[in-house]
Amino acid sequence: MSEQLKVKTMQQFMAEGKQPEILFWVGSAGSYDDRAKKISRAFVKLLNKANVDFAVLGTEESSTGDVAKRAGNEFLFQMQAMMNIELLNGYEIKRIVTCDPHSFNTLKNEYPSLGGTYDVVHHTQYLKELIDDGRLTISGDGYKGKRITFHDPCYLGRANSVFDAPRELLTKTSAELVEMKRHKKTALCCGAGGAQMFKEPEKGDMDINVLRTKDALETNPNIIATACPYCNTMMTDGIKAHEKEDSITVLDVAELLANAQNL
Repeated sequence: MSEQLKVKTMQQFMAEGKQPEILFWVGSAGSYDDRAKKISRAFVKLLNKANVDFAVLGTEESSTGDVAKRAGNEFLFQMQAMMNIELLNGYEIKRIVTCDPHSFNTLKNEYPSLGGTYDVVHHTQYLKELIDDGRLTISGDGYKGKRITFHDPCYLGRANSVFDAPRELLTKTSAELVEMKRHKKTALCCGAGGAQMFKEPEKGDMDINVLRTKDALETNPNIIATACPYCNTMMTDGIKAHEKEDSITVLDVAELLANAQNL
């Protein structure tokens, strides 16, 4: 990696006897998937730009257990969750930010009943907070004249009613935001949630990600923006299925903001 990113682990913070402002929960996709790593990197660049004192768990981070739970393995989910909760509580973590709506939903809504209660925010909410507080300024008109449509991730939008933060951030890029017919509460799933990401789709007329990409293409966009690494994969595959990969790109909101700043 050519650029120098400042990323400290919780172990380093503890060794210094300090607590970070936030814990950045990277998530499985953001840690291991080559495409999703770019989203993690873009978010870290923005955190560095805003001088946020943040930490990651590094090798201590494990799966939230979301996939196990959605696939019906409650026992495995609770084992994974309890392991994480013990670690997070040991570090006295108060606030967690993640780029993954699946981790966001699980940490926020499933962990409290198992003894893990934290202030959990999605990266779009946190970036909006940084901008509102004047810690991060987004300028530049690299996206002027571009049309962006935003795909609402299920676990961000319909499950947790976070609709405005990503859209407000996109307006900062000086692009034109165009909405699909199905958006916000009526948005269609990309097809990855509920552990569907890891299996072949059932037989039907059209794969759900291809159908959702069709919704996006109707807005005649230059860019399809989303705020979830799994949605990113599904929409990218959808673009390929429609043979539009030469003219349309799929980017995370954090990537769009980092690009706007030439970070």
